Amino acid sequence: MILTKLSRQTPPPLSLSSTRHLLSTSAPAPASSSSRLRSLYAFEPPPSLHPQSSSSDLKPPSERKTKPPYRPPSSLDRTKIKAVKSDLPFDFRFSYTESSPNVRPIGLREPKYSPFGPGRVNREWTGVCAPAVDRKVRSVEEGVEDPKLEEKRKAMRESIQGEPLTGAERKILVERCQRHRTKRQINLGRDGLTHNMLNDIHNHWRRSEAVRVKCMGLPTVDMKNVCFQLEDKTFGKIIHRHGGQLVLYRGRNYSSKRRPAIPLMLWKPHQPIYPRLIKTTIEGLSIEETKEMRKKGLAVPALTKLAKNGYYGSLVPMVRDAFITSELIRIDCRGLEKSDYKKIGCKLRDLVPCILVTFEKEQIVIWRGQDYKPLEDVQFPMDWDENPNATLLDGVEDIRSSDSSSNEQWLSSSDDDESSVS
Repeated sequence: MILTKLSRQTPPPLSLSSTRHLLSTSAPAPASSSSRLRSLYAFEPPPSLHPQSSSSDLKPPSERKTKPPYRPPSSLDRTKIKAVKSDLPFDFRFSYTESSPNVRPIGLREPKYSPFGPGRVNREWTGVCAPAVDRKVRSVEEGVEDPKLEEKRKAMRESIQGEPLTGAERKILVERCQRHRTKRQINLGRDGLTHNMLNDIHNHWRRSEAVRVKCMGLPTVDMKNVCFQLEDKTFGKIIHRHGGQLVLYRGRNYSSKRRPAIPLMLWKPHQPIYPRLIKTTIEGLSIEETKEMRKKGLAVPALTKLAKNGYYGSLVPMVRDAFITSELIRIDCRGLEKSDYKKIGCKLRDLVPCILVTFEKEQIVIWRGQDYKPLEDVQFPMDWDENPNATLLDGVEDIRSSDSSSNEQWLSSSDDDESSVS
């Protein structure tokens, strides 16, 4: 009993001197333990714990390669992009229906930056167009197209079109392009036939032989010019027309693999500066007579009211008929953009013809002139029921003689102080 009690008792705490003695005697233990581990288990201590290791023996950590920062694609990077070589035999313009090479601007709004991007096209941008023939080499006059280009376009069109369509084939293609059969169509709006729209037409022709084109707004004032430019620039053929809706056929020998290279415009170029549409005085009248005519024209009953994005194909014959009985005509353009009704007035000036009086209060006031002679109304040279193989390009001479002097001023006689009403 006494022994058990003594064994259960806790041993007395060690004194400070005894602990120091134990620590001093156990100091060389790591060397013996490390040698014992090396002998029994072939243990290699890490470099940080090795007694003879130094900082010079340690290998520096390998530098991690940093990821280069992301660089978005830029049109200024010309390392991997080559210039597009296009063999299309016509000058590249932003709009083909709303411009003409026969009218020269009086100034530019910006430097001659190419809308195709720097170095992307093998043509020089002149501020208005990218000509197919180098201006420094060609010998033709300014504003006159090189006759070789027209011959080349005619040869390309004949090789693509092949044999004309029969009446049954034309009806089948027109039926396929109706609204209840397909939703695919190209909308031709206030800018007319633009350069990038040519690429859209060829993309549609990859899937079908014909494409529906819907014309709205400003270009419909002169549908002759719209149809002519469509056939001339795409080498296709219009096989149906109803109001502002057209069906454009690609041709029998058309191949999407041999389609022409059409470089795309990256932005819309600024419009050049053209002379003012309305001057201080009308030619042949004094200042007082001009002011009186403007007041009288705003008081005349409106001939018609133009709707936004409507069809204006009947506006020119309507004005010609109205000039038979009245010398001043007012057209209500409330709701339209200021640039739009100015361009409409410019077209009426050249197509009717007539004299512009004022654009005040969103109205177009035109005067027939002192020596007005009514013109015979020229019918549209397409009667598809009687002659389904007719083409607008058969009458190129007539169209160019009537409409060539007008088009370019429509682009820019709009939102500019030099083209505003005084």
